[in-house]
Amino acid sequence: MNLRPKTAGSDAAIHHVWRLPAADAVRGHRALWWSVGPAGELAVLLVHRRYLDHNRYVKGWIGWGPEVPFPGELVTVTGQEERRILVKDIRIRPSHLALLPDSRFLLVSGRTFRNETEGPWAPNAVVFSPSGTPEAEFCVGDDIPALVTDVHGGIWTAYGDEGIYGGHPESGAGLAGWNTQGQTSWAPQGRLPDHPLEGCTAATENEQVWLVWYSGNGRGGTFLTRITPSTGDVASYPSPVPGPDGFAVRGNRAVLTRRDHNKRSVELIRAEFNGTTWAVTSRRRLRVPGRVVMRCGQGRDGSLWLRTGNTWLRIEA
Repeated sequence: MNLRPKTAGSDAAIHHVWRLPAADAVRGHRALWWSVGPAGELAVLLVHRRYLDHNRYVKGWIGWGPEVPFPGELVTVTGQEERRILVKDIRIRPSHLALLPDSRFLLVSGRTFRNETEGPWAPNAVVFSPSGTPEAEFCVGDDIPALVTDVHGGIWTAYGDEGIYGGHPESGAGLAGWNTQGQTSWAPQGRLPDHPLEGCTAATENEQVWLVWYSGNGRGGTFLTRITPSTGDVASYPSPVPGPDGFAVRGNRAVLTRRDHNKRSVELIRAEFNGTTWAVTSRRRLRVPGRVVMRCGQGRDGSLWLRTGNTWLRIEA
């Protein structure tokens, strides 16, 4: 298995990072939820097919769903090193994997529910120790299409329309920040240019967090919202392209992707910030090694990580 980055196509800013080893695929393991940590480490949770059912109407890896409880194997790739740990007895159906400080990690289900009418919302987030033991569980809202953790372990969520209009108080605001005790650490409080309708993707840049979302109300359109967790400051800008699947920013440069759903190509867009507005500087159709579906992009410190089937690419802004 070659873990050394190499260029994909003719763009030297696009690197092949990792592919699910053939030995894992032959043994029946499926690469499901994934994330990138603040240090640039790729994490992928593998689950054996015996614990999974496949929805034939949902394309790609997101069509595989587990029967709980189930075990998994967390693979963490840092440079040329690969670390694996067994995670036993997972009792939620995850939608997101995220990394936390001190080698801890987080699994989050995109949906939750009330235990009874007007009762508490059921936990949908579990914090695991470095050895894969559950440490805490709590609720981080309902209907979560985009989630990212920051360098200090803060959890940042952007919600979908069913969460925004479904009665959960933090989901109703469209965007939220959380700590690892399940307490809200940030809320928009009227500081967004419009009310969100759906989250698209998320990214971090050093200490800052970016949440990408769109609105069908008021002004409408897609927005890039930058949050500074230490101060709570918020700045939002119209996105240079509607509904991107992936976004990463480095200073005044950004890279965005839009997928051709379940096909081996994406639209790769580069943009620059002139002090007030993000403007497109280039567009190209990029052929990729595997099929691209939902939840395919995540930005970390100027690098957009793109999942294409069972292959991960890193695209520099």
